[in-house]
Amino acid sequence: MKLSQLTAYLESLAPLAYQEEYDNSGLIVGKPDQEISQALISLDCTEAIVDEAIATDCQLVISHHPIVFRGLKKFNGKTYVERVVEKAIRHNIALYAIHTNLDNIGQGVNAKIAETLGLKNCHILAPKHNLLKKLVTYVPVSHAEEVRNALFNAGAGNIGNYSECSFNAEGTGTFKGNDQADPYVGEPGKRHLENEIRIETIYPATIESKILMALVLAHPYEEVAYDLYALTNQNQQVGSGMIGELDEPMDEEAFLFDVKDKLRTRVIRHTAFTGKPVKKVAVCGGAGGFLLKQAIAAGADIFITADYKYHEFFDAEGQLVIADVGHFESEQFTQQLLYEIIKKKFTTFALRLTEVNTNPVKYFI
Repeated sequence: MKLSQLTAYLESLAPLAYQEEYDNSGLIVGKPDQEISQALISLDCTEAIVDEAIATDCQLVISHHPIVFRGLKKFNGKTYVERVVEKAIRHNIALYAIHTNLDNIGQGVNAKIAETLGLKNCHILAPKHNLLKKLVTYVPVSHAEEVRNALFNAGAGNIGNYSECSFNAEGTGTFKGNDQADPYVGEPGKRHLENEIRIETIYPATIESKILMALVLAHPYEEVAYDLYALTNQNQQVGSGMIGELDEPMDEEAFLFDVKDKLRTRVIRHTAFTGKPVKKVAVCGGAGGFLLKQAIAAGADIFITADYKYHEFFDAEGQLVIADVGHFESEQFTQQLLYEIIKKKFTTFALRLTEVNTNPVKYFI
């Protein structure tokens, strides 16, 4: 299949608009119309990963972390970033990254960590704002159901665990077409009164063009009247981190032993135990220290993340336990997540999980 088919599907689940400002997710090397038959999935994109792709005849590497974060000005092989990009181009291997946009969706990286730890009743720890919009349109009563269905099928009307959400009110619309008009009802040059339904529904801003196309195709009028409103509401399905609960409270030390086993980490750096049982657990793959206040406010007993600096551990102030499990360790299951996501859609497409451990951090024990 073409590379664009796969990337379009991934971006329908984790839109590039959901990535953080510093990020560089998306297609980094390659052409959208490139034919691909096999892809290699990894957490990082290194020289060893590209070599593995070459050896296994993979035309695409899908990594969580982008190989390029900042612009490259020279390609003389002095850095591993330059060497990776050069080798990929030379061997016609596409490089695609799905980073913080995958972190920020409800079924993304943090959901996989929560699943691995056996957490229940999970939700986004810090939902994002300004990602939703509202559509208001006016439809003749006879076509209201058809237009609603078209909007819902295009992705409008989803709120949390509910779909096909809309508000509807009946009223009278008026219009008068000029000599060039070809009205669905009424006559040119005469004011017409029509019983209409005002339909209101919300949608992710990222799919606005799809929503408007569905509206225009389903609406019977020659000129479709609609209003668009930007919303500041939180989007409960998009944001940073995740918080959930254990089936039963656990002793702090026993829980960390469980975390160590399930996340396959050799070392956990943590703050002093609080002496309270662990019930609510906050998680954030990678460097999640920026979410500490949200974890405390949400009542978490422990916050599992990575990349904590010495002085940042003091910020726990005995209110919860900070547990730094390591960056690679916290995100390693992203590879399996991507495999599952792609296989669900493209059941016959060949996928490989890397056999290379790209963790740059080693432990001397």
